[in-house]
Amino acid sequence: MSTPDPEDLTARARIRDAAMRQFGEHGFERATIRGIADAAGVSSGLVRHHFGSKQGLREACDDFLVKGIRRLNDEVRRDAGRNYVAVARTAFGPYQPYLARALAEGAAAEVFDAMAELSAQWLAEADKKRPDPPAVPVKARATVGTAMALAVSVLREHVSRGLGVEVFSPAGDDLLARVLLDIYSHPWLSPEEAAALQARLDTKEDNDD
Repeated sequence: MSTPDPEDLTARARIRDAAMRQFGEHGFERATIRGIADAAGVSSGLVRHHFGSKQGLREACDDFLVKGIRRLNDEVRRDAGRNYVAVARTAFGPYQPYLARALAEGAAAEVFDAMAELSAQWLAEADKKRPDPPAVPVKARATVGTAMALAVSVLREHVSRGLGVEVFSPAGDDLLARVLLDIYSHPWLSPEEAAALQARLDTKEDNDD
């Protein structure tokens, strides 16, 4: 998000950011239009003028994140040598509490779906280089992979404790990036072990039928 959206210079953007803070701190149900307006330094009427309702405000928050995620994805594609973890933290760190809480509440579907869509694009490209054809559809793998990636935000305190460093910090950026590289480049199962487990699943399905 190196190039700011012109909207971010407006009162509308201040309201949106205040809403993210309020939603992240109190949750969607407990947050109020009045509380968001006070945090943004505007009137409740102006909040309703721009967003209509609290639900409309949450949709605007999610739309903002989706736009940022797509811009970040484009930036990383142009410069694959950058630390993606560090870039993402810099861009979205202030919104991490909002996203973590929204995901835990079962919201932010638009954000999740956008991330899964982009993950599917990366996986489809990687599949072309694989010597073994994937046994599971790309959408399913992208969905689960996205959930695993977002779990770091939801489980921030536990991940930080396990790593021994605050995961959303410069030191955490470096360690998390190295951990992810190691996980992705060193499968936990050999092809033979995976094939054996797959055969067991197939056998169980046949028996269930």
